[in-house]
Amino acid sequence: MQEEASAAEAEPKVEQVEFPGRLLTSVDDVKQKLSGIPFYTLQAGAGGLEIARVESRNIHKKPFLFYIIDIGSSSLKLTYSIVPGSSERLRRAEVIRNLASLLSVVSESFKIDDSKFFQYVDSVLGSLMEGLSQSYSTLFNKYDALLNEYVEAKKLLRELESSNRNLTIQTSKLSEDTKALTAQLKSLETYSDEALMSMVQEWIEVHNSSVDIGEFSKTYKVPEPRIEQILDKMVSMGYIELKS
Repeated sequence: MQEEASAAEAEPKVEQVEFPGRLLTSVDDVKQKLSGIPFYTLQAGAGGLEIARVESRNIHKKPFLFYIIDIGSSSLKLTYSIVPGSSERLRRAEVIRNLASLLSVVSESFKIDDSKFFQYVDSVLGSLMEGLSQSYSTLFNKYDALLNEYVEAKKLLRELESSNRNLTIQTSKLSEDTKALTAQLKSLETYSDEALMSMVQEWIEVHNSSVDIGEFSKTYKVPEPRIEQILDKMVSMGYIELKS
């Protein structure tokens, strides 16, 4: 518990870098351009503007992870903190990226010395790349490869989803066609009692006054129980007689 408390009380490392530059308009104009950006606090002073962003605070509510950009008439000063135990190189790269983004917003109001700024950016990025071990480089290469595979897989998935939708539509249409054909076939195979009795009568005349129920069923595709039912009906109505 004492070690955790000690880590919580540790002060962040603070670094500062200054770039030559030139204020092209007024401090109020710069402030106006930045006023709509969230997370920043703006404080105008004597001939300058302080732009601060507090990313986190310690247990005493004091700024812990932060960066401050002071824009003056002839320079820009960048002050930022680095959390103990974190990557200093990565923190510098992150802060300079945020600074570049902010400078793009006020480019018409404040002109930074490009050569000095780009030299610093080059130094930060160079230090960051040098700090990458072989394992990190390999990891990044694998990440790029996996990202490409993911993009291709996502593209294939969209194509498969489209094909699946088309197949679903076709399957639905085929199902409807099958139902229609089945209904049509059923209607063709279903005879009324009168039609079936007439067919039985003709069969009896051709087959020496006898009916082979199995053969009749195969010939006309009529279920045998249905034939037996018709035969019973014809007997009861006196159309045919049963032989002993």
